[in-house]
Amino acid sequence: MKKAAIELKNITKTFGSVVANKNVNLTVNRGEILSILGENGSGKTTLMNMISGIYFPDEGQIFVDGEEVVIRSPKDAFNFKIGMIHQHFKLVDVFSATENIILGLKEEGKYDIKKAEKNIKEIAEKYSFEVDPAKKIHEMSVSEKQTVEIIKVLYRGADILILDEPTAVLTPQETQKLFAVLRRMRDDGKAIIIITHKLHEVLSLSDRVAVLRKGEYVDTVETANTNESELTEMMVGKKISLNIERSEPQNTEERLIVKDLECINREGVKILDDITFTARSGEILGIAGIAGSGQRELLEAIAGLQQVQFGEIFYNNPKTKQTEDLRNKTPMQIRELGVRLSFVPEDRLGMGLVGNMDIIDNMMLRSYRKGKSLFLERKGPKDLAQHIIDDLEVVTPAATTPVRRLSGGNVQKVLVGREIAASPTVLMAAYPVRGLDINSSYTIYNLLNEQKKKGVAVIFVGEDLDVLIELCDRIMVIGSGRITGIVDGRNTTKEEIGLLMTKSNGGESGGTN
Repeated sequence: MKKAAIELKNITKTFGSVVANKNVNLTVNRGEILSILGENGSGKTTLMNMISGIYFPDEGQIFVDGEEVVIRSPKDAFNFKIGMIHQHFKLVDVFSATENIILGLKEEGKYDIKKAEKNIKEIAEKYSFEVDPAKKIHEMSVSEKQTVEIIKVLYRGADILILDEPTAVLTPQETQKLFAVLRRMRDDGKAIIIITHKLHEVLSLSDRVAVLRKGEYVDTVETANTNESELTEMMVGKKISLNIERSEPQNTEERLIVKDLECINREGVKILDDITFTARSGEILGIAGIAGSGQRELLEAIAGLQQVQFGEIFYNNPKTKQTEDLRNKTPMQIRELGVRLSFVPEDRLGMGLVGNMDIIDNMMLRSYRKGKSLFLERKGPKDLAQHIIDDLEVVTPAATTPVRRLSGGNVQKVLVGREIAASPTVLMAAYPVRGLDINSSYTIYNLLNEQKKKGVAVIFVGEDLDVLIELCDRIMVIGSGRITGIVDGRNTTKEEIGLLMTKSNGGESGGTN
């Protein structure tokens, strides 16, 4: 019988009228990995923030090793040996790994860096971490920074660890390394909680899975006795088909041709280097890469939003049968040719939507810039708004509700739906399902497939390699601003893409087909 490390009883937390968690009961045992699974907005992070002292519950009790405790701050949490590794790292860039790890710790007299480095090496050896204690944070990869964050909480004596979306920015190879470390920590008797929404990772890593839905606790199940469709049904509350229908490309034509593209940012750093590829009509071209490898800049360069220093961008216009040079056109002219960018940024309202305007008016921003009369005709945008609300199941009181009052996921559906509704010939969708629940994500994958069948050249930038492999006809991998390979979506593996993601020069795998 395993011993409970943490027990939550009837935990409730509200923010104004929003109920983030309601009467949640949960147990995590020593020597186990518990996954907390739930859609975005289901209350996973809020719940963990209460255990780690960032929030204080309105109601309920927290027990550590059977004793009721009060956790009012992260310092209190550390006193109970609880440490949280957040999705966005809290490290000082100019400091070394060691300096970051001991920062804020009280020691008698001066800090002994050599002694600290020795202790860090001992922790690293015990769990097989790869870390250079003297290396500066700004010189590290994402995975190295995450290692520093984990060692930081271990160094402070934590034996209950909470990791928030730990694999969001890791390659498959880095994910496997992290999982091996976590399993060793579990075998050493630590209690580990992982917040995630990636079902295949839950099934490969955890011992048990606790599911939250709309802030309420649904159930905890043994991982060995469950599967993806059962967990999805628990998360969403209904059965969902997790199949992406990938049709064979039909009547493909070269729609967008990019040659030798180079872009340099304001600091004079080359952000895109020698980019050459073709996007074809009736095909989905996926773009994979570690975050910040140049995916965003590439799409912005095609859309006319990023200055291009060198190279060519040609568009074969299916209506006029003419080849257009996009480099000498404005972003507005490029949009009117049918080359459209739907970029879902971290700040969804900061790009492309006006928060105080309703859904209909946001549709009009795109469709009715050339309005001749003083009184713009509203029927078209109104029908379009209603169509998007119905098709994408946008949760809103009405089409006249201000966009800022919608949840992030619903704002996103409006953003993506608006571009699709404009009948583009090239649709560039960047992170269109970021933060969306599973049901909405699959709706958008199927919408992209419908566009492909209509002969649209779809360029899809995604974070989930499983989805890229299932959805895309070809996958182009970008590493440090260069194409490291282009592979066939039907015949590739996550491991092959992961290796290409970590390369930084032109790869042999597929060239620029």
